[in-house]
Amino acid sequence: MNESLDCIIAIDFGTAYSGYAFNITPKAKETEPFLKRWGKEHGQDTPKTPTCILFDEQEEFLQFGYEGKTTYIKMHGEEAKRHYFFENFKMEIYSKKLNRDLMIKAANGKSVTAFKVFTTALWYLKEDALKSINANTEGRKFISSDFTWVLTVPAIWDPSAKQFMREAATQAGIVTEGNQHSLIIALEPEAASVWCKKLPADGFITQNHDGGSLDQSPGTQYIVVDCGGGTIDITVHEVLDGGALKELHKASGNDLGGQSVDRKFKEFLREIFSDGVWDKYEENFPSEVQRIMYDFTFFKQVDDDVQMSCPYNLGTLAQKIQEIEKFFESVEGASWDCGAIRISKEKLRSFFAESLKGITKSLSDILKNDFSIEYILLVGGYAESKILRQHVIDQFGDQCKVLCPFRPQEAILKGAVKFGRSPGLVASRKSAFTYGFETSKTFDESNHPPDKKFVNTEGVWCCSIFNKLVEIDEDVCWNEIRHHTLYPLEADQTKMSFSFYCTEKKSPMYVDEEEIKKLCSFVVDMPDITGGTHRQVKLKIKFGFTEMTATAIDKDSGSTKSIKLNFWTKSCC
Repeated sequence: MNESLDCIIAIDFGTAYSGYAFNITPKAKETEPFLKRWGKEHGQDTPKTPTCILFDEQEEFLQFGYEGKTTYIKMHGEEAKRHYFFENFKMEIYSKKLNRDLMIKAANGKSVTAFKVFTTALWYLKEDALKSINANTEGRKFISSDFTWVLTVPAIWDPSAKQFMREAATQAGIVTEGNQHSLIIALEPEAASVWCKKLPADGFITQNHDGGSLDQSPGTQYIVVDCGGGTIDITVHEVLDGGALKELHKASGNDLGGQSVDRKFKEFLREIFSDGVWDKYEENFPSEVQRIMYDFTFFKQVDDDVQMSCPYNLGTLAQKIQEIEKFFESVEGASWDCGAIRISKEKLRSFFAESLKGITKSLSDILKNDFSIEYILLVGGYAESKILRQHVIDQFGDQCKVLCPFRPQEAILKGAVKFGRSPGLVASRKSAFTYGFETSKTFDESNHPPDKKFVNTEGVWCCSIFNKLVEIDEDVCWNEIRHHTLYPLEADQTKMSFSFYCTEKKSPMYVDEEEIKKLCSFVVDMPDITGGTHRQVKLKIKFGFTEMTATAIDKDSGSTKSIKLNFWTKSCC
């Protein structure tokens, strides 16, 4: 690899849409990231492709994105039932106990492991990115290991979901064992923030920003609302001298992204086509339902009456029950118009109500704090909705300037590339949890419970002490390192074990308290027992991009053990 080049590939693996961007430039020069355009063969030209994947009857990969969706939509009933089609599956790992055996359902009702689906999707995006790059570079062939890879994830995902994505990316061949440092897990709103802070005033749709770029205004505080298909992700940043960012409030949000609007729309169709008509249609013509939901993606962007053609098979099923017009007599906000379903602007807005209420609450909670917020930045594909943008302006426009960049769907991808070049752009973050490790201390009868007392040749001890590494909401700097020195409890001890925990409690006393989760553990060898109990083991905790690395070193022998704090439900050891 040419050490004078920055080679970055960023993958934005979204709930509704996914894509990638890349940059191959001299280290001293920064250029606009290149975004792959998708869908030209299908009459589209978009920066991301639908997050959907198609497997054959033997669960072998067939297609991803527009190709997978188009192929599936064209399938007739029985053929569609034999294939495994997954769409919007990213939310299947939100707030779940994760391991490699978690199963998710395809459109045909059959299940495949989530790990296989995610791994295959990431493998496809990796291969397509390398293919795109090599088709446009003469004189050399790039491979995965030539690049720093950035994979974006929602900020409100718990650590286990982020670990799941790292494991899937490794399985997909994006990085290999021993080369995991080349994969950066970036938080979606952070990536968007990194991009938006450099935009000039005319880089935003809204016209109430008349100043220069935000990174030229140290002290400026703003909220980034990443409006995705699955989640609403919110971060709060302050611009520091030099343009770096400080997180002022730990990531917040909810699972009421654009998909929640889709669900309301589908519920309304079920309400219209009652007496089991819609359920029968969904069961027998799943690919046609996919087409309807795809068309609705564009309806969500407007704030007006919308009209959609009624598919032939839906109409046929309905007419077996009664005349189609009669289905519309008992519902408000929809009408039948010569073979088309017309939905009023007011009814369309009602589909957004729950999502917008959630956004309003999250932003209101943040603005109650003692911050000096000047801007609210709306990014993500869902931010293309006029209804959403106008709602935020109506609710908060008197407190902050509400900005949305042109092409808000691209902000995360472009920012992720920039983040890959300069991960220190987010100088500090708020810790989402209190982290600690298990240790023992000299037993104190006035402070320690009797059931934690144990005795050895060196003394009387209290076990299961929670030794705090970092406290929830504490500021943690990028690449910050914290040190701890530990000693063996027995003179002839040849190993020292470390177990790590996290909790939302500020100051727990013991690792076995309620609401404390064990993350992982490891053992470091201490073969030289010459120093008895005076031997030292140095524990070094490094706070990286969005993860922590623990390293223990036996000072006498040099024996070393390192581990990234593992968040799977199963032990990593």
